[in-house]
Amino acid sequence: MSRFEQLALGRCDFLEVLEESVLMRAELEVELSDGAIFRDRLLDVRTESGLDVAVFETHPPAAVGDVIAVTRERIVHTYPS
Repeated sequence: MSRFEQLALGRCDFLEVLEESVLMRAELEVELSDGAIFRDRLLDVRTESGLDVAVFETHPPAAVGDVIAVTRERIVHTYPS
C-alpha cells in the first residue's frame, strides 16, 4: 500500500495521483480534513466553478482541497506488446 499526502506532494502532483487512480480504477482509502475516512473508487476529478472536486462511486463528492491523503495498492503500469 502507498499513502499519498497532499501536503507532502503538492497540489499538482496530488491531482496527478487522483487522475491516475481514476484511469486505473484503483480502490482508495480516502482521508478528509474533517476526520472522515472511507474506501471507495474515484470516478472523476473535475473543476466546478473554479473548485477541483473528487467524484466517488458511492460517497458524496469532495473538494480536492479537503482530501488530506489517499492510500492505495501499488499500480503496476503495463503496456501492450
